Amino acid sequence: MPKPVTDKTATDKAKRDPQRTKARILAAATTEFARNGLGGARVDRIAARARSNERMLYYYFDSKDKLFVAVLEEAYLAFWRAEAKLTLDHLDPVAGISRLVEFIWTYYVAHPAFIRLLNTENQHQAKFLKKSRRLADLVSPALGMLRNLLVRGQERGVFRSGLDPGQIYIMIAALGYFYLSNRYTLSTVLGRDLMSPVAQADHLAHITEVVLNHLLKRGE
Repeated sequence: MPKPVTDKTATDKAKRDPQRTKARILAAATTEFARNGLGGARVDRIAARARSNERMLYYYFDSKDKLFVAVLEEAYLAFWRAEAKLTLDHLDPVAGISRLVEFIWTYYVAHPAFIRLLNTENQHQAKFLKKSRRLADLVSPALGMLRNLLVRGQERGVFRSGLDPGQIYIMIAALGYFYLSNRYTLSTVLGRDLMSPVAQADHLAHITEVVLNHLLKRGE
């Protein structure tokens, strides 16, 4: 019969492969925090899901709060890494904006845990995000891409002047974020399945139209 895995055995293995152990803990913590929020998350469940023990969790992350900060950091960095892979310079400004809107929407749809983590952190007024040293000097790559698209569109006479890239980014994010973070209540109130493939495609088309209508230069 195989010998049972003890806390000491798990600890010894974790110390021999710290990067893999930390990655498993972060993945397990992401699931736990996304499902239960910060207050409802339990360290023992995280450790069990990570095939580790609570001792190693505290060894690498010191506390539950610091583990939550690490989870937030990884969530944002994953999003920004995905943004950085976008190539929009070869597209005309209208097509570039449409592609950016599509990217943000589809990323949110594919990563519901990201939405839930942001909901939790907003409930805490970004208390934990402000503690992050890794994110302090980083900026969304898409913001720079958006700024370039707006400038090119204005130079070509396609987009109107006086556009604030930060406000446009907030608008794009909000149009997707609100829909998804409130999909259960909205689906109930409106009597429709907002997460059906047809509804998702319709909403993407709608928010793209809303954003472009806001940007496009109006005729004299």
